[in-house]
Amino acid sequence: MSICWHGSVSRVADMGLYRRRVAVERLNRDQFFDKLAEMDEAGLKKALWTLYWRGSASLRERIEVAIDPQVRDVRRAASKARPDPDVVLGEVRELATLARAGAYLAGDRRVSPKERTRWRHTFRGHATNTLEALGGDDVESAARAMATLIDLVCEMRDYDYFRSDDPVEAARFVVSDAAAALWSAIRQEHGFAGFSECAAGQLLRWESRFGWTRRGDGWVRQRETALAQVVAGMLPGVDAWGQFADEYLRALDSAAEGGRDVRGRGATSKDRARALSEWHALLLERLVDSDYEDRLDVLVEHPALAGPEQMYLRARLVERRGDRDHARRLVRECLTALPGHRGFLAFAEEVGA
Repeated sequence: MSICWHGSVSRVADMGLYRRRVAVERLNRDQFFDKLAEMDEAGLKKALWTLYWRGSASLRERIEVAIDPQVRDVRRAASKARPDPDVVLGEVRELATLARAGAYLAGDRRVSPKERTRWRHTFRGHATNTLEALGGDDVESAARAMATLIDLVCEMRDYDYFRSDDPVEAARFVVSDAAAALWSAIRQEHGFAGFSECAAGQLLRWESRFGWTRRGDGWVRQRETALAQVVAGMLPGVDAWGQFADEYLRALDSAAEGGRDVRGRGATSKDRARALSEWHALLLERLVDSDYEDRLDVLVEHPALAGPEQMYLRARLVERRGDRDHARRLVRECLTALPGHRGFLAFAEEVGA
């Protein structure tokens, strides 16, 4: 169901058990019609509206077709106008493979000299087609294509795949916009659980504290925003924050065990903590004094994170719990590691360190 490919065997087994139990408890045709016979017209309309409004994208489409059969023809026409998601996925994977092999830099016959100079136009074309394919029926293939593009762009900041001093700026690719489109499509297709499972791991891989361009200025930089803010806008309440935090901690567990993390050469747990500092601050603000506060205790001690940024998060947590002496000691250690850090200095002044 989800485009994430790292789900555990136990989770799949639990889902199978759940589905079998639901299938046993499901009403048969006669029972279903007997229940409907007890409802008036207003009750039937309300039930149908609830299914339509709260159901998945595929369920809404079926209801729309049942209400107005012409909708099917309109959707088919719109789907035909969009790029084929499988074709898009194949083209994006080929681009990524060639780029990582250095084909756009050296004398590789798979890429012509002309194509090496116009790579940015090819890249933008694939990005446009992928975005359009996300609005079609095959969200899975389109989502894989978009995730492949974002992975490649995150690498382009540190690796010379193309002939450009700032390839992300040249490609005019805004990671935060692409991630927002991807996660919105997944949430619409698979609901909040599917979105959380995928977005948590991708947030961990893709987040960048200072954007994705090399120079930190230009057309792309003006349009970028932190992925932490993108995710925050998709979490409607504290329960959603808690459920997403659980998925995020699972992603951190995978990273601690050596899972995939797009961070460039020589990336460490300190780099990860620094890149995700804004997201961790948001988690602290949303989960402290809630039923999900215990997740913060796991976060501030997690082995996938390290360095002064994690220590600073721990200092803020103990300060929120009233232990200012401990917070002062921790922020002094943070400032010893990074003496000029503005956030550390502001917090040290706040707690009187």
